Amino acid sequence: MNAYDIIIKPVLTEKSFDHVPEKRYTFIVAKNATKTEVKEAVEKIFGVTVDRVNIVNTLGKIKRMGAHQGRRPNLKKAYVTLKEDSKGIEFFDSMGQ
Repeated sequence: MNAYDIIIKPVLTEKSFDHVPEKRYTFIVAKNATKTEVKEAVEKIFGVTVDRVNIVNTLGKIKRMGAHQGRRPNLKKAYVTLKEDSKGIEFFDSMGQ
């Protein structure tokens, strides 16, 4: 698998931006990705040094359209913490300004 296949997109929420000063970033990743694969992908794409990766599987929310109900797709989120001496990810730093 390619590094760009593992990291699908960043999570751009208020809660995720609160962790940017601590060098903790949130990404939606492929459902079959492991912590090691996520670490290597982030290091390759952004050129940073990763300290640790935490992964959470989230269930999709139940949504209703009148009498019918369905579920949004399930997601896998990765919380990536960088080492203290590593530079930050410029994409998140420029969004927070």
